[in-house]
Order: sequence, then C-alpha cells, then structure tokens
Amino acid sequence: MATFEITGEMSLHGDIIPQGAKNEALQVLCATLLTCEKVTVFNIPSILDVNSMIELLADMGVIVEKHSETTYSFQAQSVDFKYLQTPEFRKKAKGLRGSIMIVGPLLARFGKAFAPKPGGDKIGRRRLDTHFTGFQNLGANFEYDPDTHFYKVEAQKLKGNYMLLDEASVTGTANIIMAAVLAEGVTTIYNAACEPYIQQLCKMLVRMGAKIQGIGSNLITIEGVKQLSGTEHKILPDMIEVGSFIGMAAMTQSEITIKNVSIHDLGIIPAQFGRLGIALEIKGDDIYVPVQESYEIESFIDGSIMTIADAPWPGLTPDLLSIFLVVATQAKGSVLIHQKMFESRLFFVDKLIDMGAQIILCDPHRATVIGHDRKIKLRATMMTSPDIRAGVALLIAAMSARGTSIIHNIDQIDRGYTRIDERLNALGAQIKRID
Repeated sequence: MATFEITGEMSLHGDIIPQGAKNEALQVLCATLLTCEKVTVFNIPSILDVNSMIELLADMGVIVEKHSETTYSFQAQSVDFKYLQTPEFRKKAKGLRGSIMIVGPLLARFGKAFAPKPGGDKIGRRRLDTHFTGFQNLGANFEYDPDTHFYKVEAQKLKGNYMLLDEASVTGTANIIMAAVLAEGVTTIYNAACEPYIQQLCKMLVRMGAKIQGIGSNLITIEGVKQLSGTEHKILPDMIEVGSFIGMAAMTQSEITIKNVSIHDLGIIPAQFGRLGIALEIKGDDIYVPVQESYEIESFIDGSIMTIADAPWPGLTPDLLSIFLVVATQAKGSVLIHQKMFESRLFFVDKLIDMGAQIILCDPHRATVIGHDRKIKLRATMMTSPDIRAGVALLIAAMSARGTSIIHNIDQIDRGYTRIDERLNALGAQIKRID
C-alpha cells in the first residue's frame, strides 16, 4: 500500500478546481443501466471508487467509451446476469459501497437483481433495510442468504406505491427512485433524502423521460413510464472537496481560491465554517480564503459552547465533520462535534491527540475540541488512514504540524480524492507519495 510523507508548516497559494462529486457520480453511473441507449457523463472524478464502478459496469456487459479523463459514455444494451452470479462479481461488488445502487435499475428494467453485502468505509453500522423495504413496497420479492451475505430481489412488474422511509438515506432514496421510474402507476416517497446528489439524479432521469415531481424536497412523486432514453449529464463539483480545501487553507494559514464550486449547491457549508471564525469571500462562483493569523469559534447567543452536528440536507453533511474537527484544534475557543449518523467515524481522534490536539471523546458520537489558538503547534507523527474523510483530516493535520509526518494506507484517500498530492503540491504543499 502507498504512503504519504508530509512536510508540515507549508503555506499554500493559488487556485484549485474541485473534482466532480464522488457521491453523485456513483448514483448516475448506476442510472445508466435504466436504458439501452447511450448516456454520456461529464466531470467524472478519476478516483478509485468511481473507477471501480466503471469497471464493474463494463464487466456486467455495459459498453463503456472513455472520451477523456473525466468524460465517459455508457450503453447498457444488455446485462450479463450470469456474471452477477460469479465469485468475481461478488468480490468486486463487495469492495464497493456504491455497488448496492445497481439493484434498483436492474430490478426496474429487467425484473431481477443480485448484489453482495457491500463494503466501503468502516465507520459503523450502515444498514440497507431502507433500500430493500422500498423495493418490497413496489412489489418485489426479497431474499437474503446470511451464509453468503447475498441479496436477491425479483418482480414480474413493479407497481407504484406510497412509502414513508424510516430514514432519509441518500443511497436508499436514489435506489428506490431508480426502481420507481419504470414502475406501473404512481410512487410517492416521503422523508426522501434531498441532497444535491439526489436532485442531480432526478434531473438526469427527467431528461431521460422520467416523470418526477418534488425535486429538492423530501416528498418525491414519480409517475412510472415504460422506458427511458439516453441523455448527457454533467456532475456537480464535489462539495466535500470544497469544504476540505476551505478547512485546509485556514489550518495552514494559506491563501487559496477554490474555483467553480457551484455556490448554490453548497447549502450551509460556508456558513458553518464561518461559525468556526473562518473568513471566506464568495466571488461569483468561486470561494476566496485569505490568510488568517487566527480564527475564533463563535458561541451561541446564550453563551453556551458551539455545537456543530450533521443532519439530513439541507443540514450539514456528515462527510465534513472530520474536517471541522481537525480545523477546530487550532482555533480559539471550544466546540462540540456531534456525529449523529455513524458511531465509528470519530475514532480517528486518538491520532490527533497523539499530535498534541486537545480533544475529549465523550462517546462514539461526540467529541469536544479545545482549540490551541495556534499557541501550540501539532507535532508530526506516523499514522494510518482509517477511511476517506478521516484520511483527509489527518492529511490536513500533518500539513499544519511541525516536522514530517507519515500517513499509511492512503488508498483510502485515493478512493475519494483525485491525485490530491499532485494538486496540493502545485499550490506549495510538500507531499511525497511512496509506493
């Protein structure tokens, strides 16, 4: 596995363009299975998870054409269902969390789908009940083999239905929407996730001929159609990368401009960084982050400690809480980070504590950070990336620390960030990749 060697205390300067959104890419790639016609997708991020999904689609029989590093065409004229029963498919799909989203399109178009229990980040319990309960509400039969951890759904004809989701799952909502667009009749999904990724998926499906109302809300109504056509689709900039770069600039006292961020789709993210005292300027569709000697965490009106917590959209995405936590270690003041959704996502804080950060892990979901106000520098250390978002948080910590740090298992970072070392080195960072 590859390793990063990071020389700390290097300031960055210049412009950086965020990659295409990883979470959106995985959804729209799966949606190409809904039609036999060609679908061209632009701004696809060249990262491990997305590249693995493209390989999986090709192995399933989808005709894949690569036009550039970020542009591909897909044509699912047919799908090799025999391949879906092979050990090779199980191994590939098991290693990719997003593979679960092939189930909805396959079920809708072909009346059957198979999938192994997917892998992904080890950040706590990530159940799939919402997905399969939604398919059952549409009339599908569901089977699960606990010995092989293999899922199977079948239906002669899906029929629209009303459903109230037990959680506003982003991937669950996407999967159910993709199944419902070809179902007979009307499907109503309440408590649906409404993240920009879901909105983008719905807009793409509408261009393909789907009939969807309520896009951007938590109440989605879908009138099923008999078939969908091809289309072209451009993926949004990755809001998680945008947030990572904002936090990185503040932590390393850097001056950077993040270009073409799609401000409208960032929601509460810029304002939440403002609560940590981080100054930023919105210039058209760019975000300018100036050099800051210090930044002070706000308190609530009654003087109580600031709490930053994740929530379903339009609340703060849980993927950025690791960034907020590490950036708070050098702020003036204290903050409570509350990770509500995943019980193992804060366990990387022991590595920050080893670097000299003052953090109290209250329980698996909450951590209190007492900021150093830059009076005590983090110290370099050797660490291992546990997941994508924690890995980047540790990278930010290492970039601000005194000395040279080592981060092992950076494949986890590569799963979500395109050539992050090369792009940051172009701004003045000193990150060496060691294979």
